[in-house]
Amino acid sequence: MKPANATIVALGLVLGLTGCGGRSLFGGGDEGDRQASREYALEQRQADTGITDSVWDLFGNRTDPSTTLSVNRYIWTASLEVLDFLPVETVDPFSGVITTGFGTPPGGGRPYRATIAVTDAALDARSLNVALMTRNGPASAETVRAVENAILTRARQIRIRELGL
Repeated sequence: MKPANATIVALGLVLGLTGCGGRSLFGGGDEGDRQASREYALEQRQADTGITDSVWDLFGNRTDPSTTLSVNRYIWTASLEVLDFLPVETVDPFSGVITTGFGTPPGGGRPYRATIAVTDAALDARSLNVALMTRNGPASAETVRAVENAILTRARQIRIRELGL
């Protein structure tokens, strides 16, 4: 086969295979519509959420550095006091998260592990999230509720004592 014929056959195969893919060789067709649709969806999401998808966003400071999270100090202190039998693993007073290791409560036989999140500055039940785990899985809802009630009761006692009410 001559080189010119081989080139023509190869070009014919390329054009034939391009036709099978649903796209034209030089762009156009419905691919431009799909690209425009993707760009519109991205612009709409950016307008709705303020989130952009660029590698340069990693280097930008999108959060206000003066923003602080506040946690209720009474709930924070009460959580540490009520669960003092658990070894504290991590404490982050800025985000309000306390993580403990496994420990057995006084007079109890089952070891527990807790993660406490104080999410608001209000002395309110909505400001406290407690997750208790046993070695066999999550603790019962009644146990979690009892620990939450104990923490909130202790927090109120601390507040009354400090304010002299």
